[in-house]
Amino acid sequence: MNNYDVIKKLIGDIEPAGLSDVDKKRYENLKETIHLTHKLLIDIMDVSRCKNNLQASMKKAGIAADNFLKELEDYHS
Repeated sequence: MNNYDVIKKLIGDIEPAGLSDVDKKRYENLKETIHLTHKLLIDIMDVSRCKNNLQASMKKAGIAADNFLKELEDYHS
């Protein structure tokens, strides 16, 4: 079981099913997923600031984070 599977199990499904009672819970799950994703994205943005660092290990992490954020931006466009 990977981190994604654990989070999905903890939070639950988010895709609407078209049933009011189910979708009420899934909407709450969606809000929790958005909240968690927001916090994780802030962490990734913080790491991306290291992309121009002189220390190779920090630069490597910064570049990886920056590339991920660029992929998100491209996906959204």
